Amino acid sequence: MATITSGSRSSPTRTRRGRSGPFAEIRAFWRQFFARAFNPYRPELHYMRGPGPAWRAKHATSSRRRTS
Repeated sequence: MATITSGSRSSPTRTRRGRSGPFAEIRAFWRQFFARAFNPYRPELHYMRGPGPAWRAKHATSSRRRTS
């Protein structure tokens, strides 16, 4: 889960035209929020949850010998 923090800046946020406005900081917050909230990279979906098919294929012959 992403965490969004805000902090005070020494200079005001500037818009594309170089002017600082009351909505520039709000727009910057929402831009950062959407960039982090809808980021497709989700490392928790790729964590290994146990032995996979390669491990099972490698160790299948040794487990069959023990049970017989």
